[in-house]
Amino acid sequence: MIVLETNNLKIITCDTEILKSAVEGNEILANKLNVIVQDGWTEFGTEALQYSLDRLSENKEEGGWWTYFPVHKLDNKLIGSGGYKGQPTTEGAVEIGYEISPAYRMKGLATEMALALIENAKKDKRVKSIIAHTLGHENPSTTVLQKCGFTKVQEINDPEDGLIWKWDLKLH
Repeated sequence: MIVLETNNLKIITCDTEILKSAVEGNEILANKLNVIVQDGWTEFGTEALQYSLDRLSENKEEGGWWTYFPVHKLDNKLIGSGGYKGQPTTEGAVEIGYEISPAYRMKGLATEMALALIENAKKDKRVKSIIAHTLGHENPSTTVLQKCGFTKVQEINDPEDGLIWKWDLKLH
């Protein structure tokens, strides 16, 4: 198990066993990770966790390119999820995403997690840029991306979500 460390977070890379535990339920996940897992820790839901589990089960080379769980060090509590949407594309792009549970928002933890994911991605020489998508208006997630050095590069009209902004961080 790979762990990314920041000032306030221990960010755990999810393998298939951890993802299976997360899909099975909070109590099983809490026992697996030896952390506190409360209801509502994820808004992405078990569908997203199952999707990551399926991708990792299909291709072991995808390990480290899907889900990560941020654990607040002081509380030893799981406070969200995040990670990448797969390994780098042939063009060298990876997409990051993140969520922090409501009680831990507005404390800089999403920025801390995003920066850790960026630094982790930089270790792979294939990665040339990191992208992200947000809702198409100023919000806490756009602030996180701006703090991390991303630039808004495109507006997309998504049939399900409406206006979406695409963000990019060039590494080379």
